[in-house]
Amino acid sequence: MPEYDFSGKVAFVTGAAHGQGRSHAQHYAKHGADVVALDINHNKDTVPYDLGTSDELDETASLVEDEGQEALTVEADVSDEAEVEAAVEAAIDEFGRIDILANNAGIESMAEATEMDEAIWDELIDTNLKGVWLCAKHVGKHFIDRGDGGKIVNTASVSGFTGIPLGNAHYISAKHGVRGLTKTLALELAEYDVNVNAVAPTAIDTPMVSGMLEAYGEEVLDEGGSALSGPFNIFDEGAMLESRDITEAYLWLSSDAARYVTGITLPVDAGFLAK
Repeated sequence: MPEYDFSGKVAFVTGAAHGQGRSHAQHYAKHGADVVALDINHNKDTVPYDLGTSDELDETASLVEDEGQEALTVEADVSDEAEVEAAVEAAIDEFGRIDILANNAGIESMAEATEMDEAIWDELIDTNLKGVWLCAKHVGKHFIDRGDGGKIVNTASVSGFTGIPLGNAHYISAKHGVRGLTKTLALELAEYDVNVNAVAPTAIDTPMVSGMLEAYGEEVLDEGGSALSGPFNIFDEGAMLESRDITEAYLWLSSDAARYVTGITLPVDAGFLAK
């Protein structure tokens, strides 16, 4: 990876107990940032796989510290505004500032739109869209109050560009919403020198995807669906990307190299959207 310099900066990473969030946290630290690692650390009734645990979050903190940086772990649900506000306050109390919001936390489940329970819809939208807004709201207030800029990077998805016939109406709606929220935040926060962007991954080898495969089988990456929406990887069909492939985009969008990049959703999609 390029030699980014985040020395003296603090990265606030949500969904940091494992998967993409852990990778982001570790690599921000590798390039000099202290890290606030946040995760929910308990399961949700509508999610068919295990979410991050306290032990996993502690392991992420150890990886940050192994890079010579300080880590603060916070257990919070990004869909709960009081918990998000308290987490941001704890980060500022600990480090005095936040410079980067890595808005990564998200969940997944599957059900046909006409059969989906309301609770499944609500819990996913609350986490994957409202949670992104709540974190951006409270970190964004800090950026405005501090007055010397900041970076917000949201996790969208290739599902934010297209429909995918896999029982994912709620997930696809949330990720389309993240793209719209990203554009609006970019416009609202530009006067405060805050860049707001999103990254749109294709299928990534993470506990979320492996948990979905275990719960629902191979239809999670259904080849019949890909005939309509495109293969998840045109270089090596069936192969999933690694978390570090998404981290690279996060680091670039968080760096001075992308100082005039804002309001975009950057696909890291192995050609998924080329169709």
